[in-house]
Amino acid sequence: MGELRKITVEVPADTIDAVLRDGGTLTEAVREALRDLARKRAYARLLAAEGKLALGLDLDALRKDKAEP
Repeated sequence: MGELRKITVEVPADTIDAVLRDGGTLTEAVREALRDLARKRAYARLLAAEGKLALGLDLDALRKDKAEP
């Protein structure tokens, strides 16, 4: 997991109640939310780079290579 940092977060009371009612912990909920946010931002960066990377691949050659047994 790497280095851990302690943070202070303000969260609406109804959100906290919902997490606790479902049997989870606040720590788990915050960690999951931050992982999801990081994943979404990484995906957005990949989408923004679409068509901007010069990979130097020949699509026809790749298709031919895939078709061969």
